[in-house]
Amino acid sequence: MIPVFRKRDRAAFLSRLEKRRPDGSVRTVRTVRRIIAEVRRGGDPALLRITERLDGVRLSARQLKVGRAALRSAAAKADPAVVRELEKAIFNIHAYHARQVQRSWEFKKTGVVLAQRIAPLDSVGVYVPGGKAAYPSTVLMNVIPAKIAGVRRIAVATPPHTFRQHPIIAAALRELNVREIYLAGGAQAIAALAYGTETIPRVDKIVGPGNAYVAAAKREVYGEVDIDMIAGPSEIVVLADSDSNPGFIAADMLSQAEHDEGAGAVAFTDSAAHAHLIRKELERQLESLPRKSIARKSLQNFGAIVVLDSYFEAAQWINEIAPEHLEIFSGIPRSAIALIRNAGAIFYGDYCPEAVGDYFAGCNHVLPTGGTARFSSPLGVYDFQRRTSIVQYSREELARTWRSIDRLAGVEGLEGHARSVRIRMAPMGAGAGEP
Repeated sequence: MIPVFRKRDRAAFLSRLEKRRPDGSVRTVRTVRRIIAEVRRGGDPALLRITERLDGVRLSARQLKVGRAALRSAAAKADPAVVRELEKAIFNIHAYHARQVQRSWEFKKTGVVLAQRIAPLDSVGVYVPGGKAAYPSTVLMNVIPAKIAGVRRIAVATPPHTFRQHPIIAAALRELNVREIYLAGGAQAIAALAYGTETIPRVDKIVGPGNAYVAAAKREVYGEVDIDMIAGPSEIVVLADSDSNPGFIAADMLSQAEHDEGAGAVAFTDSAAHAHLIRKELERQLESLPRKSIARKSLQNFGAIVVLDSYFEAAQWINEIAPEHLEIFSGIPRSAIALIRNAGAIFYGDYCPEAVGDYFAGCNHVLPTGGTARFSSPLGVYDFQRRTSIVQYSREELARTWRSIDRLAGVEGLEGHARSVRIRMAPMGAGAGEP
């Protein structure tokens, strides 16, 4: 079912994982471009036509936006016990992200004031995906950091079926006091948020996960608006030794494999016998997993167990993979964390599965996938703040430094730049020549 690789198989192993990278099929991109153009040109009527065509839901323009009464009514249907757990998660997520807030700063030296102003984005669109499952955690992980950053307008878009069939989504939105909610899904929702319609004002940034069409749409509108990232299928890497519980390892691998047939689950160990035990546990646990057909295909296509001599060697492979989630079991010294340069999130210890981070610990579960942890970071408050540089020079300071600016502008052939400082140093009325 799941292959076992050794040191000599490095190239084959990496090639197997490389096939997970989404290539953005031509067909998907063409479909998305047509949808975006239709919504951009046609506004609300186009959005409503596409919603009926793709989601099978007929809405009027007035029904696009969820009113307060409708939100309260939908949220009231949620299981109160689950809502209480949401409240605990909200507390933890807020406590973690509150520490990420960046502050404006300023420093002065003779004749110079330099500053950086930190300000929130004016507006953000949060996409909450639909499908067969509901994802209230997506609401929390995207809305809470935006609110902490101080974003004044947060617009949430979610497919009509998602909102109507999963009251826990409405409950999460109510708990966070989100007041702007639209019943729109897929690429059409991304287009509406990016360009605006009669009912949905455009936003400055779009965040949130989605299927291949949502990901392609976010890629297409990037530049018109900012986006968080292009997320691919989920992935997990487990680093363990021969004494680590194979049942725990298998369960954690399956926690990602059940997401998607394109998900990746990899375990590193120092023992061939241990690798065999992990394989047996995967087979045993698969049989009782509700999403076993999805998980099995994921493991068959992209799962792997790698047997290496040491965790030092494994760390080198892991840095090349740059996984979304990395678990390090307690048999590996905690100091091994320092060997890992590239990972979206690291979970240490036998009793810290990545599901802890997905739902409850407080860190963000919107993480870079597909190797992008080499250069990108988890979603955070900083993604909802923008930075502005502020510079102030006195006449005396410009007089001291203008020749440096003049020479550097000259090297680049930008005479206008040079003149803009030269003219200020010329005698009054002498023009832009040499003073």
